[in-house]
Amino acid sequence: MHIFREASALRAWVRGQKQQGHRVGFVPTMGNLHAGHFSLIEIARRHCDRIVASVFVNPTQFGEGEDFDRYPRTPDADAHGLRDHGCDALFLPEVGEIYPFGAAQGVCVHVPGLSDALEGAARPGHFDGVASVVCRLFNLVQPDLAVFGSKDYQQLLVVRRMASDLGFPLEILGAPIVREANGLAMSSRNQYLDAAQREQAAIIHATLRWMCERVRASDMPLAEIERKASTRLSEAGFLPDYAVLRNADDLSEPNEHVRSGLVALLAARLGPVRLIDNMACDPAV
Repeated sequence: MHIFREASALRAWVRGQKQQGHRVGFVPTMGNLHAGHFSLIEIARRHCDRIVASVFVNPTQFGEGEDFDRYPRTPDADAHGLRDHGCDALFLPEVGEIYPFGAAQGVCVHVPGLSDALEGAARPGHFDGVASVVCRLFNLVQPDLAVFGSKDYQQLLVVRRMASDLGFPLEILGAPIVREANGLAMSSRNQYLDAAQREQAAIIHATLRWMCERVRASDMPLAEIERKASTRLSEAGFLPDYAVLRNADDLSEPNEHVRSGLVALLAARLGPVRLIDNMACDPAV
């Protein structure tokens, strides 16, 4: 596996691969990789001949008081894991390679509407940082395809809208959520949970399933489903930020009579850890 720290060298390698007729896939990450990340590599491999992954902890998507400084950084273990899972190239840039004028002075990309609700409301500026860094990575890597996990569902929609609006000539795939045995969505932040909290966190997946079951099998008002879901989380020891049902294509609030094309999304704190998850309520979504 090739390891590149400079974008110019990576772009030359990608250009050479494309000249040989190879289709290049890309998996952007913030590192501290786990099975969920490696599943993205495997999905990209099914569609592409060469796979590039990036490991970059992006400062612009962390708000004041968030965990940028203590976000786990494990570059050596990440490189070994990527190599073992068939990745062809790793882009491991410093901040200056991504933001040559400094993170605070860099051009900012804002996706109106999608960036402002739910996670965007809870973490102001977060999706501006996401859209900005992904835009830069797409430009530097120039892949034919990129794969993103569906656990960060709103992020996936933001990236798709940004890429479509700016005319990036690439395909974006959303990968299924990889879960632990109790249903907890795999996340780098799960390591901050102790063993008891990991078991307690199973209520997140159970609550999403309950929400979707109520959508499909009852005439309970959507607002009542959301209220009861939030109560379930509170009674289980969580501090919920939101537990909502939204239209899956754009996260708009659905008409009360809509019972298809919905996604359940929630975010809740367990101790110091903030966990997010989602589930499509319609199997066709």
